[in-house]
Amino acid sequence: MIKEEAETSMKKAITHLEDELLKIRAGKASPSMLEGVMVEYYGSLTPLNQVSNVNTPDPRTISVQPWEKKMLETIERAIMNANLGLNPQNNGELIMINVPPLTEERRRDLVKRAKAEAEHAKVSVRTARREANDEIKKLEKEGLSEDMAKDAEAEIQKLTDAYSAKIDKEIERKEKDIMTI
Repeated sequence: MIKEEAETSMKKAITHLEDELLKIRAGKASPSMLEGVMVEYYGSLTPLNQVSNVNTPDPRTISVQPWEKKMLETIERAIMNANLGLNPQNNGELIMINVPPLTEERRRDLVKRAKAEAEHAKVSVRTARREANDEIKKLEKEGLSEDMAKDAEAEIQKLTDAYSAKIDKEIERKEKDIMTI
């Protein structure tokens, strides 16, 4: 039971890391770069991908085609306000965004940001481990045998090591992706 809760928390940390890494661009245009953009649509904030079609016709361009033409300017403004460093161009039919190639310095900044996200994920994994171990100690005081407690702690440590290795692998992959020109 404790192991399952810890594993669920660790899985959430990995999922969150993957989501955050998707937002860090690696030089190639990707629809996920606009994932956090919210658009004012009939009085409520709506995710961009629910009011338009977002595509990448080539590795350097993102096209946003709204389902309603009157949304063009609203979407363009939302992309600019999202502070993504992208410059949308409205041609009356759709919005084209040219994704500039990354400079060496910008690539290093992105790697730093990715590593910071990985560290947050590792902290979450260690927190899950600590909470599980605290729960085991509580059970030990309530009568759980010392051997069973040690075995449970060893299981939790194995999980922690496995998830930390997954995080390292993810960040290594993302770093390679960012630094590849």
